[in-house]
Amino acid sequence: MPSPWPKHARIAVTLTFDFDAESGWLSRDPALKDRPGIMSQGWYGAKVGVPRILRVLKAEKLPATFFIPGWVVEKYPAESAMIRDAGYEIGHHGYLHERATPDNPEGERDAFAKGMRALDAVLGVTPAGYRAPAWDLTPITLDCVKQHGMTYSSNLMDDVFPYVHPGTSIVELPVQWVLDDAPYFMFNPLVLNRPMNTAEAIYGVWRDEFLAMYEWGGLFNLTCHPEVVGHGSRMLMLRRLIRFMKKQKGVWFATCREVAQHWLTRSR
Repeated sequence: MPSPWPKHARIAVTLTFDFDAESGWLSRDPALKDRPGIMSQGWYGAKVGVPRILRVLKAEKLPATFFIPGWVVEKYPAESAMIRDAGYEIGHHGYLHERATPDNPEGERDAFAKGMRALDAVLGVTPAGYRAPAWDLTPITLDCVKQHGMTYSSNLMDDVFPYVHPGTSIVELPVQWVLDDAPYFMFNPLVLNRPMNTAEAIYGVWRDEFLAMYEWGGLFNLTCHPEVVGHGSRMLMLRRLIRFMKKQKGVWFATCREVAQHWLTRSR
């Protein structure tokens, strides 16, 4: 099959980071605000994770997309501005990392609009794309994306190539749980009590997923979280993976916005 990517690349790679801080915990249970041991996991993402990720991206000279909830932008304006000022794309990721439900369409619309307002008010950013918290879409989510003039959604798992949603000009940039750091590493004895994987094991998973897409084609859409991947061994693993991918010929590293714009151009 002919390559759909610029310059006949074999694969497209998007490095994406969901900067959730503690919003993911608070959206599950607001009472967790009084549990500093749990909240500190989110604080780590802003305090340590984001700067570490930015240093690695700068050293490797690669683009990236950060999806940030509006609440996080309001609480961590300096860290969010660091991302913007370093030239990375910022996408929409809800307000307080709320998981939308079909039985509350007005609540979803309000949170969507509130997150948009926060990105504009704090950062002066109008995002081109939307990643729903936990990738949970409802029947109205794409209407919100369209209403706010966005180019893409990055939420569904039904393909390895981008595609245009029927009847719209919205590009879907598929995701997969196998390419998300949270299922492997996120842990808390009270909320998510499960075994953690070693960084070495997940390097093998992600490397082999990359090699499979390198052979068969697709979008390698990696999803990481500063509060999760930002720990020492995991950052070394991520840097190792990036350097491995860079050594392969015909790899197009791009932001989500760039992939969506390319796909729209070739689809016309």
